[in-house]
This record gives sequence, structure tokens and C-alpha cells, in this order.
Amino acid sequence: MAHNSAPTTASPTIGASIVAKGLTKVYGRGSDAFHALGPIDLDIKPGEFVSLIGPSGCGKSTTMLMVSGLEPITDGVVEVDGKPLTRPISEIGIVFQDHLLLDFRTAISNVMLQQEIRRLPRAEMKERAQALFAQLGLQGAEEKYPWQLSGGMRQRVSIARALVHDPSMLIMDEPFGALDAISRTQIRHDLEMLWLEKRKTVLFITHSIEEAVGLSDRVLVMSKSPGRIVEEIAIDLPRPRPAHLGEYPEFSVYAKRIYTIFEKLGIYKF
Repeated sequence: MAHNSAPTTASPTIGASIVAKGLTKVYGRGSDAFHALGPIDLDIKPGEFVSLIGPSGCGKSTTMLMVSGLEPITDGVVEVDGKPLTRPISEIGIVFQDHLLLDFRTAISNVMLQQEIRRLPRAEMKERAQALFAQLGLQGAEEKYPWQLSGGMRQRVSIARALVHDPSMLIMDEPFGALDAISRTQIRHDLEMLWLEKRKTVLFITHSIEEAVGLSDRVLVMSKSPGRIVEEIAIDLPRPRPAHLGEYPEFSVYAKRIYTIFEKLGIYKF
């Protein structure tokens, strides 16, 4: 589906391909210029789950914003489903670290905000929202306000809001960063199960090696600023993956490989 086509609810949307070539971001000009990112290349297949992991300030979030059309590109090109990106993508769902729910709206009303803004069929969107609530373990929370929900439940509502309009791409910027360890493990599992059913294309930004390995088809490891992709690691673990990844000896191999890359780059905190 073309990234600039009108939203539709006629049938499930397949994931979009994302290709970036020479993607670069420089802030300012002349002697005040700050080279923040790149050049980097991306080649994400339709329905693929790809994580970007790297130290703070390496440009992970900047990459996400440029790929979604929300941040101007200094140099390079981005193509979504083979078409050059020239404006913000409408067929996208975004989840940030902060849930960004509106306090004066109930959980279901927050999700249905997509329907109001996009002027999509209300009955169909309501049915889809209720299905997402069931899949994300939010039954009974529909009429509760954000302040009545736990942090994990609020983030689940934000995921439902990002998916309810059936986007071709899901971009997630450290979505579990503010959650406790138990909540992170549970919501990681819930997200994987939802992705296995929907097969949206996911670009996942994280500082967590466990999240990157636990969720991804591929992990792209980034250097310090200006961020560049220094290694690509294909994750060959069966799905769905267990809550405790230590059950797989291979997990330790992947984790050690990523830690070793960071150590060689002089990165010990990320």
C-alpha cells in the first residue's frame, strides 16, 4: 500500500517496506553544524520486526522521525513501498515512551480519537478497538480514565491507539522504558503475539538488549554520535519466544555479541 494513500478499513493492511539510502541528519550550518546521524542505510522488508539499539544520543529517535516523515532529512532518501517519502506518512502508528493519553478521555475514547481525526467508519473502528483491547488484556478498562490505569495498561492503550486504524507500519520509540521489569516482560510478550497475528512492519527503538533480541527478526547496532549502523544481527529464535529468554542458550550468544560490539566501540552505558 502506498504511504500517501487514503486510509481504508476494507481489509487488513499488510506491512510496508522501508528503504533508506545514505540517510543523514545535520543540525545547523557552517561552524555551528552538528552531525547527528549517518549516513546509514536501511532495508526493512514488509512485515519484518527490526530493532535499532545504540547508546543515548546516537540518533535512534532521529532515524525514526525521518523514516516516518516527521523530521526533515539533511541528505539521503527514504522509500516506503518503493515510493519516495515526501511528506509525513499517514499509514503509520507511533508509540512513544510516554503514553501521551488524554486525561479527560476514557481508554476507549483515547483509542477512538483515531476514528474522529481520520473520519473513519465509527462502528467498524469501535469493533476493531474492542478486539485490540481483548488481545492486549485490557478487558474491563474501556471506560476507565488514564489515571485509573497502571503504567503497563496505559502503554497497552497507546499501542491499541497506534494500531486501531490498521496502519502498514508501527514505529516504537522505547515504548517500555518507563515500565517496571515485570510489566516490561508481559507487554513484550503481548506485543509479540499481536505482531505475529497482524504482521505489521515494525521499527523498534530500544536501549534494551533483551527487548531487541526478544522481539526482533533483525537487530541493527548503532555507534556513538554521529550514529551509524555498525552491525546487523539476524535473530534466529523460534516464536513465540518465552518470557524468560534465558531458557534459550542462543539468547546469551546474541546478547554477548551485542555487548562485545559496544565494548569495542568504547560504549559501556546505553
